[in-house]
Amino acid sequence: MYPYFKKKFIIPAAAAGFLFIGTSFKEDFFEIAKQIEIFTTLFKAVNTNYVDETNPGDLMDKGIKSMLGSLDPYTVYFNEQDVVNFKINNTGEYTGIGAMIARKKDRLIVREPYKNYPADKAGLKAGDEIIQIGDVLIADFKDDASQLLKGTKNTKIKIKYLRQGKTYTTDLVLDEVDIKSVPFYGKIDDKTGYIVLAHFSRKAAFEVKEALEKLKSDGATQIVLDLRGNPGGLLNEAIDICNLFVPKNEVIVTTKSRIEKHNNTYKTTKEPIDTQIPLAILVNGKSASASEIVSGALQDLDRAVILGSRSFGKGLVQRTVELTYGTQLKVTISRYYTPSGRCIQALDYAHKDKNGVAQKTDSKNFNAFKTRKGRTVYDGGGVLPDIELDEAKMSPITNALLKNDGIFDYATTYYYKNPNLGDKIPTITDADYIAFKQYLKTNKFTFDTETELALKNTLAAAKNEQIDEAIVIEYKQLLNALEKSETTLLDKNQKEIKNLILEELIKRYQYQEGLYQYYIKNNSEIKKAVAVLNNQTEYKTILKM
Repeated sequence: MYPYFKKKFIIPAAAAGFLFIGTSFKEDFFEIAKQIEIFTTLFKAVNTNYVDETNPGDLMDKGIKSMLGSLDPYTVYFNEQDVVNFKINNTGEYTGIGAMIARKKDRLIVREPYKNYPADKAGLKAGDEIIQIGDVLIADFKDDASQLLKGTKNTKIKIKYLRQGKTYTTDLVLDEVDIKSVPFYGKIDDKTGYIVLAHFSRKAAFEVKEALEKLKSDGATQIVLDLRGNPGGLLNEAIDICNLFVPKNEVIVTTKSRIEKHNNTYKTTKEPIDTQIPLAILVNGKSASASEIVSGALQDLDRAVILGSRSFGKGLVQRTVELTYGTQLKVTISRYYTPSGRCIQALDYAHKDKNGVAQKTDSKNFNAFKTRKGRTVYDGGGVLPDIELDEAKMSPITNALLKNDGIFDYATTYYYKNPNLGDKIPTITDADYIAFKQYLKTNKFTFDTETELALKNTLAAAKNEQIDEAIVIEYKQLLNALEKSETTLLDKNQKEIKNLILEELIKRYQYQEGLYQYYIKNNSEIKKAVAVLNNQTEYKTILKM
């Protein structure tokens, strides 16, 4: 730590350092203790003196969430049940119904049943609304209703659900559910293997290794690794996955923190599977965290060509801290840096706008770094692919359709109007697209774009100030203009939206497996990845081989 000096100079310097650290620690500890005491006395005073009866648990929960909300979205508090869910997400294993479900206001919607798991066996379909679990009415249950669908193996749960306006009942029999990190792998053609990595649970590296070895034994001489939509997961799994393609003792990621013990350099520790096999990696705006470690590290090491659109940009590392009564805190402890030295964090949570929204790093402030062979890469905004693909980017109108379930709800209606397609791939015709637009209009679908929300907020403010009558004509004119603009955007982005409708429908008829089978034959991003791999001159030129 210190330069080489004579001994008599080293001792006083070291002592001064320890004195400074000790004083700083005491000041920090005193300030923390002081604020805890203030909060404790305030919390007690409020619950003792407030005019109405209070719920201390709810107050504390809101207080904790408000406090952590001022930091970043990854620093979160887990109560006892949250801890169970967190462990499930990291292992991929749990006992339950085997379906993705989502709470939408007071509604519990089945988003996707997984093939041959309890929900599927009980006949549940995407779009079903569960209205009662056992004796509990979902509309009256304000907590996490998905917890009512968990329990020990073979537990029978009676549920009531709505489908296309009709009420049905069924029994769910809970079973062990193993959500694969690699939900699909196969061969695109005689020499190209395809591996989908959906998330980084504790078996991710093992599953990728199995898939890679099987594909190689089946004759694959080049690989497409699909990380699109992968939100991340465990750091060590990302390192081990990189290790499949790069030698032992390679630096994959470095973490840096204001606390010395959280500063770490992570290297590969095992012998690789194949350091030479040509590799293309697909990413998009929903590829985050561990996905960015894999794609960013292999890009920096000139080991893979990255294709798609700029990744999410989550360059922060969390760890869990055990708290009392079985609770936990997941707290951001450091930033991670790829082998070239870049941090790809896109949002600056230390600087937020007046609405509390973190600011994006301006591309003008990105810093340039060099890969191992001298290619220029940049920090600050996610992993920028070596080959950017327009089809990997999502238009704002399409994002609005996905966010507010326009495509999902239309697919549900389409499925029940066409129940007998079986293994056939649906064709979304121009007539179907007109029907889709009419469906949005009939159901008064709201896109909730920033412009639309700003217009609604303006009218709400005008009503509060009792001046809405004076602007109502102008408001309607602006609303009509906005609706025409949205219709124009629906037509402009028709190809993109049609593809997403088709993908949603394939899952309805053929589950996730059917969608991946469709991808390897039809997806344009995969086709372009294969084209790069097939053109070894282009591949080697990109990687400066």
